[in-house]
Amino acid sequence: MSASRPSLDFESDSGADADDLLAIAIEQRRELMATIALDSDLDLAFDLQLQEALAASLTLNPQPSTSSAVTPQPRPDEGFANFTDVLSDELLKLEQELKDQAVSEMEFKKLKNDLQRRIHDQRLAMEISEMPEEEWEDCGDDFERPFGEGTSKGDNDEVFRVYFKGLVDKQLPSGKFLGGIGVAICDSRDELLFELRKPLLGNDTSRRCAEIRALIEGLSAARDLELKRVVFFCDYYPMFKFVTGQWPLKQRKPAELMNKVFALKRKFTYCEPSLVPRNDIKFAFKLAREAIVLQECRAAESSSSRTSTETCVICLEDANIEQIFSIDLCMHRYCFSCMKQHVEVKLLHGILPTCPHEGCTTELKIDSCSKFLTPRLVEIMSMRIKEASIPVTEKVYCPYPKCSALMSKREVLEYSKSSLMGAEISGARKCLKCNGRFCIACKVPWHQNLTCFDYKRRNPHPHIEEAKLKNLAATNLWRQCVKCNHMIELATGCYHMTCRCGYEFCYTCGAEWKNKKATCSCPLWNEHNIIEDEFDDDEDEFDDGDEFDEQEEEEYEDEEYFDGDLLF
Repeated sequence: MSASRPSLDFESDSGADADDLLAIAIEQRRELMATIALDSDLDLAFDLQLQEALAASLTLNPQPSTSSAVTPQPRPDEGFANFTDVLSDELLKLEQELKDQAVSEMEFKKLKNDLQRRIHDQRLAMEISEMPEEEWEDCGDDFERPFGEGTSKGDNDEVFRVYFKGLVDKQLPSGKFLGGIGVAICDSRDELLFELRKPLLGNDTSRRCAEIRALIEGLSAARDLELKRVVFFCDYYPMFKFVTGQWPLKQRKPAELMNKVFALKRKFTYCEPSLVPRNDIKFAFKLAREAIVLQECRAAESSSSRTSTETCVICLEDANIEQIFSIDLCMHRYCFSCMKQHVEVKLLHGILPTCPHEGCTTELKIDSCSKFLTPRLVEIMSMRIKEASIPVTEKVYCPYPKCSALMSKREVLEYSKSSLMGAEISGARKCLKCNGRFCIACKVPWHQNLTCFDYKRRNPHPHIEEAKLKNLAATNLWRQCVKCNHMIELATGCYHMTCRCGYEFCYTCGAEWKNKKATCSCPLWNEHNIIEDEFDDDEDEFDDGDEFDEQEEEEYEDEEYFDGDLLF
């Protein structure tokens, strides 16, 4: 059973209101057409009068040197004509929308009535099956429950199931993102009662907003079907935390959508969420995917049939020529989607992305990559380029926690010489970003009137933040790169680690890897880090008491399709 709920911008709970609005639209269009006809008649009368006046003038004052005069025709008011045409088209569209809404409301009413009849029949069948044999033999022939009486009215204790899914897919050449919503409502025996598929409209391209909008559609459909007790199933762990109130939503738009969900929940006698694996909502997932495919087909039909395409050698799919990225210098060509995934994986591993072609070392330029990268990835790539431009031994970070700017020792020295006397001898430096003074040798804020030896003697223990980091690293078995001192955690995969600086080592003992070979005898991997269950990982990654923010969600989504080492 498939249908779509009426979704015009105006609400029409009563048929009389819709009929009145349709009558007004028809009357307005009739008056507009009468006005256009009257204006045309007036123009014609004016033209006739003008021609008669010109003819009379030529009779009284003949022009012998000229041939038959050409009567000038006044030009109609093109602006008014265009306005009336546009207004007429808009009224026609409004009439058609009102008629479509009336048909949609009638179909949905039939659907609701059919659902109530189906529930009535199921409850009647259950009542008959539970009737004792003796009672059935005595009054079975006279037993009846007409629809609208008895079991079809009153309280219904059955708990219905609402499956929903919101998807955001690839971007069209026009820059518009495609999204889809799928909703399936089933009875307590998981038999399908209602399904809905529709495009996801709006500028929200986040997974959270798509999921929340799909849930709103599902609960609204259940409410329109007059269901009192429902359980809605979701496979997205953060979504489950949001609807249960365990995680707060900080962004304004998702928070407003979630408030609508809470308002809908209060309208049910019973309405609770349930977290399930994705396989349990595959039908709703399929409906959302079909909504996206339908949009893609419509976009393809609207575009020119002669639009050229090119096959990407990575995904082997045909892509519009405008969605093919050509790498500078080497001229290798790949689709935007594959290039985005390639660059994103490299950046998440702390590596500057190069051409994905085997054996090609052409570096990607940030200006050209901005065509397919998100602003966040562009910012990360800019940071990686700056980090790669500074040798490991030349890197220095501002020690002030609110700054932590990356600089090279040479440039910070040149910057400090202009404002600090004897900076090269004393070791005092000035941050390029926050202008804070610090010691280049101790890597701490500047210790005034103290030598480095005196400072270390008075402060033998590390700072609280550094001590906490080392304690946390020891607890979680993190490792520190001996070359650049970055802290590294093994998320999944083998014990062969590659730091963002390029240093390779064994995660177990810290021994260096040379020529892609281990110099120690430690095991290469642990089966627990290689074989994992995605759903269990989701539960382990987020504790109930943790506060969820946008950065944590991005990490959660990254873990769904990226394997490898998580670098700090």
